[in-house]
Amino acid sequence: MRTSTRTGVGRRVAFGLVATFFVVGVGGALWLQLAEPFGDPGVENLVSYSALMLAATAVVVWLVCVRRTTGRARLAIIATVVAAIALFFTLFRLDSFSGDMVPRFRYRFGDDTTGYRKVPAAGPTIDLRTTTKHDFPQFLGPTRTASVTGVSLARDWNARPPEKLWKRPVGAGWSGFAVVNGFAVTMEQRGAQESVTCRRVATGEVVWEHAIENRFASIIAGDGPRATPTIDDGTVYAYTNHGTLVAIDGASGEPRWTRDVRGAFGGSPEDDATALPYGRSNSPLVVDDLVIVPAGGVGEKRRSLVAFDKATGERVWAGGNAQLSMASPSVATLCGMRQILIVNEDTVSGHDLSDGRVLWEHRWPGSTNGGANVSQAVALPPSRVWLSKGYGRGASVIELRRDEAGTFAVDPKWAKRRVMRTKFTNVAIRDGHAYGLSEGVLECVDVATGERRWKGGRYRHGQLLLVDDLLIVLAEDGEAVLVEATPDRTNHVLGRCRMLEGKTWNTFALHGPILLVRNATQAAAYRLPLAE
Repeated sequence: MRTSTRTGVGRRVAFGLVATFFVVGVGGALWLQLAEPFGDPGVENLVSYSALMLAATAVVVWLVCVRRTTGRARLAIIATVVAAIALFFTLFRLDSFSGDMVPRFRYRFGDDTTGYRKVPAAGPTIDLRTTTKHDFPQFLGPTRTASVTGVSLARDWNARPPEKLWKRPVGAGWSGFAVVNGFAVTMEQRGAQESVTCRRVATGEVVWEHAIENRFASIIAGDGPRATPTIDDGTVYAYTNHGTLVAIDGASGEPRWTRDVRGAFGGSPEDDATALPYGRSNSPLVVDDLVIVPAGGVGEKRRSLVAFDKATGERVWAGGNAQLSMASPSVATLCGMRQILIVNEDTVSGHDLSDGRVLWEHRWPGSTNGGANVSQAVALPPSRVWLSKGYGRGASVIELRRDEAGTFAVDPKWAKRRVMRTKFTNVAIRDGHAYGLSEGVLECVDVATGERRWKGGRYRHGQLLLVDDLLIVLAEDGEAVLVEATPDRTNHVLGRCRMLEGKTWNTFALHGPILLVRNATQAAAYRLPLAE
């Protein structure tokens, strides 16, 4: 009798513990999703998975150890659980994670063809030296501000939808397109090679390819190159994941010069694996006779930026000592002085265009191997700078002051953690308002005050482009959405069009009415309807 009583008490205690773990697991996961305590959906999802695993483990323990189950039944339960897990991972493999750290699985035995083929020799008709008013020659457009002008788009995609011109396979990577005179250049992983490829905008046909031996792979961040090439005066400048800067003849695809930036500043593959586990995503900036990229490196050799003569590849200057981030340099005139603006690993700084020296610096916390700074700093002339990022940081505006001696000082104007948390994306600014994807939700913020004007429309971690008073938003799932850019109407959608399948983090380009989009598996071109 005593043994039976003790057994009953022990079973009740065990049931209470199991029930507690189950409730804590399920309740914790729900609380994390609703309360958003970390301000970063990716972190909240990772912790939620752990909480749900705790709840699932509690159920299995109850079925096997606590519930009055025969030995044979216990073995059957354990065998069923193990067999189900083994069958799942036999049929599927972990392919990648979304921007919110949601795992994505791929069928192991599906069609994984890349569609690669031998690229023929480039012909004389390939002309990247001639320019047009609709060129999109670099990352985020002509002015590197995620905006274009001079294209009057129709405002109703329901009545006149975009027309698909072509869709083709593309190698892995998060590089965008740079477009000049009917030719589009991007970077893609082709087997063991990181390739710069040039395509005809009209057909998608690859007309030349320049391959560099290098392969970057990451389950979390995805495979392949990240930076977008820059086209200037017939030359393509590309920056690889392992820190090689190459200048390529746009007519032939042949290299003009190559520089090992990583090695020049003391870096190594082992250093990159530790400090830059998500790869280099810094797009080259061409300004005057210089091509400029973030350098990074180790210890005293590390430099924030390095500038080369764009014609010869000779180093002109190197400035700053900050580790690189995932952002790219831009040129701006602030306080009357033309300078290079760059977001570093944990600071934002302005550099003298003539010699690279640091003119001013402002702390902007981040870690390139953790909560990375990805979004661009945006100049707000005459003296202000917009900053934003994900990972719970939000947005800020700083103001620069310059005295008679030319010395700069920085004054923060406002900082708000709950607005414009641009994790992988950038903002576009129009009429004193910033438009961007704040943890995947489209948001409009008053630049002067940081006040949110509206928030609505969940597009996950996609990208956007401002075209006069319209926004083209390319959602993470590959759907393009036309939205009115006005502070007075919340997410006023004017049309939708499915353009790609699969996770889409890449920036995109607009060449006149032709929208060029891509992700890690597909590239496509669509003709957008113009205003009548």
